[in-house]
Amino acid sequence: MYRVLVVDDDSDLRLTVASALSENHFQVDQASDGEEAVNRVRAGKYDLVLLDVNMPRLSGLEALKEIKAHDPSIIALILTAFANVRDAVEATKQGAYNYLEKPIKADNLVYMVEKALKANKMVKDIAMSSPIIKMPGGTEFVGQSVEMKKVFSVIDKLSRVETAVLIRGESGTGKELVASALHHNSPRKDNRFVTINCSAIPETLIESEFFGHEKGAFTGADQRKIGKFQYADGGTLFLDEMGDISMAMQVKLLRALQEKKFTPIGSNREIEVNVRIIAATNRNLEEMIKKNEFREDLFYRLNVLPIQLPPLRDRKSDIEHLSKYFIEKFNTQHRKNITGISADAMEAMKAHQWPGNIRELENVIEHAFVIETADEITSESLPETVLAAARAKGLTLGKVLPAAAFGAEASASELDDGDADIALSVANGALNLGEGLDESGFKLDFTKLDFQANKEEFEKRFLISALKAFNGRINQTALHANIPKKTLLRKLEKYGIVAKDFTE
Repeated sequence: MYRVLVVDDDSDLRLTVASALSENHFQVDQASDGEEAVNRVRAGKYDLVLLDVNMPRLSGLEALKEIKAHDPSIIALILTAFANVRDAVEATKQGAYNYLEKPIKADNLVYMVEKALKANKMVKDIAMSSPIIKMPGGTEFVGQSVEMKKVFSVIDKLSRVETAVLIRGESGTGKELVASALHHNSPRKDNRFVTINCSAIPETLIESEFFGHEKGAFTGADQRKIGKFQYADGGTLFLDEMGDISMAMQVKLLRALQEKKFTPIGSNREIEVNVRIIAATNRNLEEMIKKNEFREDLFYRLNVLPIQLPPLRDRKSDIEHLSKYFIEKFNTQHRKNITGISADAMEAMKAHQWPGNIRELENVIEHAFVIETADEITSESLPETVLAAARAKGLTLGKVLPAAAFGAEASASELDDGDADIALSVANGALNLGEGLDESGFKLDFTKLDFQANKEEFEKRFLISALKAFNGRINQTALHANIPKKTLLRKLEKYGIVAKDFTE
């Protein structure tokens, strides 16, 4: 739940704003002036602060400056009367996200708060591969990945300007996420962010998709259509997979970028638009230019200040931070409480080359959530595609099972993966000798000469000992005790054994 601080010397307005936000599931605190607001922020953590401009003791602008100095990540919205809009504009220059004019309308208030929080979350999502530390006078992204620190710096610069942007990187590196963050933290944030996947549109329809058409312009055009350029007017148009459009379409796109106007198919009128273009591609445009597959003038039009997203294999130090982010996400989504990743699972993940990049990592973590029954992700819950690289490098995967886990008189050293059947054989030897299997005093009752009864008792004690050895983890128990997982689950149900009872 987001925590919001409402600051205004007008108690009635404070109550109105606080009530509207509380009804929409925000946790709301109140302060009557700027000085109290600063003290509250220093004493507790807030996601967003709503500040009036004119207040006693400390004005909204003065309070904003101190709040941002204490915690630059806090979002600030300014509440102001129409006559003080100039002060509100000045506040946005000092770090406020936006301003709201009084009287405050509940719907507009909630919409603006949610939009501000969403925009801030996008920046945090981009920064998820490196921790953020607070520095005097601002925030720096600092982490093990130097490549991502450079990316954050470019995003920050490009959010403040109107120039076209070209985002380059392999599939799954987060190109659309970067484009969205650029838009929602730019002066165009109140207008539309429109996306076109150029590779998903047939060549015969892409011009209509870009610029629209008039009714009857071609077969099947039974009504007038507004193109994405016109629909995005005042906002941002994101052209994903830019390298997949034809040379003919590139000419028309270049003209629209240069002249900021276009002609819909079947029309005689030109339409002027004010659109910021953000393009993205996973293709080598320089090589395409050499092969006459991409226009050089269009390339330089887009490539003013490019963003190059590094593949995950080139910044493996970020895998732990990314994994932590996805674990938090899927704990909420799947209602679990996974606390982390085992050391061998992390080694396996770092050995993998991640051809699908961050998108593949997210899928792997979710795959583990579906399978894992313990409180951490283990190598047994990772897909085979990830484990293969680790095995090829000779990494040891999974916790090995001590022979004593089965109550057998075997070596005190831990057994290798392939020795689980040896432990079972030793345990069976104990069965033949009629010796005790563990310290609980359990002994097989041969006086009854009942094979089935002794077999079931042995199975029960064997399963309990194995579960104890692996803290109730189904996958590890099945793997190292050499029992098919379905068989293990069926046996546990048969004997009424609950795996979680053996979790330490």
